[in-house]
Amino acid sequence: MNATNAPTASMHVVQEVPEAEWKNFVDRSPRGNVFHTQEMHQVFEAAAQHAPEVWAVVDDAAKVLALLTPVRVGVGGSWLQGVTARSISYGSVLCEEGDMGRRALDLLLSNYGQAVKGRTLFTELRNLDDLANVKPTIDAAGFLFEDHLNYLVDLDHPIEEIFGRIRKSTRSGIRKGLREHHVEIREVSDADDFIRWHEILVATYRNARVPLAHRSLFQAVFDILRPAGMARLTLAMVNGHPAACSLDLFFKDTIYKWYGGTDRTYGKFLPNELMTWHIFERGASEGYRLYDFGGAGKPNEPYGVRDFKAKFGGDLVNLGRYVMVHAPGRLRLAKSGYAFYRKRRT
Repeated sequence: MNATNAPTASMHVVQEVPEAEWKNFVDRSPRGNVFHTQEMHQVFEAAAQHAPEVWAVVDDAAKVLALLTPVRVGVGGSWLQGVTARSISYGSVLCEEGDMGRRALDLLLSNYGQAVKGRTLFTELRNLDDLANVKPTIDAAGFLFEDHLNYLVDLDHPIEEIFGRIRKSTRSGIRKGLREHHVEIREVSDADDFIRWHEILVATYRNARVPLAHRSLFQAVFDILRPAGMARLTLAMVNGHPAACSLDLFFKDTIYKWYGGTDRTYGKFLPNELMTWHIFERGASEGYRLYDFGGAGKPNEPYGVRDFKAKFGGDLVNLGRYVMVHAPGRLRLAKSGYAFYRKRRT
């Protein structure tokens, strides 16, 4: 009996889930997030260098008890992808509350770990919620916890209170920008603005010497998530010139920052700050209760993006990540290859 259909106490590991059951499980789970959704799976299916999978545990009635949605991601050009492909679960794991859910998660992770050996360098579970209640289960499966910070901004307050939590100097800059009208914030809705938006993102990642996901990922977000009301691509223009961009995902009561970029040429006009405030203000007015800044790096390591996010009055949390290495030798080679890739980009 293979790893994907071995039953345990009326539980079965599967890699296909009916759409209705999948949606129902994510929608009713308090910790279900945008990266667990079928729509997000469709985005990754449409993106080059991304290969999404779905792993689930179901009972005899086909009710979903646990879910894992890893994406096998390639990095860089074809010469590098062969040794750098890794699996990222952008929304971490999801399971029923209580003992039944923990047993289902244990079965899921043990089957998954056995099945992916040799197929990917490592698997990373990116926690978007506090998973302390299932930490022993994840630990027992062979995952190691790594510290990783994030900022969460509470939008469930009057707009004046949200603005008042922003750092004083940043508030002053935003007020000045709103008075002077050099910066225009607009939502991307056509092909021309999409090109402008993407060009800023590409330049930002190039300057940081960090690989950027293939353009087809962002096109898929534009084509699939945006019409469904699950994503917005925002563009900040300074005197008619593209200056900053943001990709935000929307699900339940939360806004998730996923990608962003800025042209430092226009830094004195604070396009990024004004754009971020615009997203807060609009989100709060539409009833969203939380803004997830999408990560703030590792503790005790300098990270300029964290310094920017810290200005907006959010709560600094350490939800961390879980990592399981599947190919230690190849991982060492991949790290060397990645360092070489970054040097080539200088």
